[in-house]
Amino acid sequence: MKPPTRPSTCGSRIVTLTMNPALDITTTADHVRPTEKIRCHGARYDAGGGGINVARVAHVLGASVFAVFPAGGQTGQVVADLVVEAGVRFHRINVAESTRESFTVNETSSGRQYRFVLPGPRLSSAEQARCLDELRAAARSAQFVVASGSLPPGFPADYYQRVADICAELGARLVLDTSGSGLRHIASGVFLLKASVRELRECVECDLVGESDQVAAAQELIRCGRAEAVVVSLGSRGALLATRRSSQRFSAISMRSGSGVGAGGAMVAAITVGLSYGWPIEKSVRYGIAAGAAMLMTPGTAACNRADVDRLFEMAPEPTEV
Repeated sequence: MKPPTRPSTCGSRIVTLTMNPALDITTTADHVRPTEKIRCHGARYDAGGGGINVARVAHVLGASVFAVFPAGGQTGQVVADLVVEAGVRFHRINVAESTRESFTVNETSSGRQYRFVLPGPRLSSAEQARCLDELRAAARSAQFVVASGSLPPGFPADYYQRVADICAELGARLVLDTSGSGLRHIASGVFLLKASVRELRECVECDLVGESDQVAAAQELIRCGRAEAVVVSLGSRGALLATRRSSQRFSAISMRSGSGVGAGGAMVAAITVGLSYGWPIEKSVRYGIAAGAAMLMTPGTAACNRADVDRLFEMAPEPTEV
């Protein structure tokens, strides 16, 4: 029997890395109450985890993208099958433990959303090393590598720094969207760091009372050489962009309320797609805000619609200096 053929990465300008993928399950219930059985209505299943979400949206936006992720057990197979259905080319690293599930319940009576996120499998040292080897192979001709999502339990805190070192070795620009120790232990090599206010606060390990503190923290990360640019997502208030040259504020696009699941990944995807087109970073961030807003129009963690993103992009206001 011939060994399975690895999908070609030829022409992939964007490679994504998802170290802790998930099977995202979304359902609705009239009421969510403790100790009672919660009768749910229907369920939606999506391949999830930061980098996979980025790859799905980048593919929808017309970019050439290739996803790399570890997956194990029956849940891992379902995730891989769903990535196939999404039309995204990928390489799966088989691991012993089963891929995690994430569960979201939308309560129709209140409009509240309840999200349950499992920690994920423990990968052996050999499996961790194999993921880096496969990333190196996939990213040899990539323009951008997007490492997005949490690290599974038991991973070394400097794992994403090792990813940054590989990107520097290959000449690929690293876009990083993570949290916790994986973010705190980044010392250098990130082209664009995307963080929420909470993640930025954890990274610099100090309170960020207002916008001026947030801008100062982002600029400090740049000054220390940890990143060349920082995007701080502010949810319904838009985003901040810090570069060596300036700091800018981007207003949000007014939208009806909806599920924000996957909005951050969509934002990262569209920013990276814009950069891969050679757009200025300011224009790319506006495109990212449009994609994040478009995710409010989709069920569960379904990828946004390209036509919606393009329409909202036309509505996105120009940034202002801060």
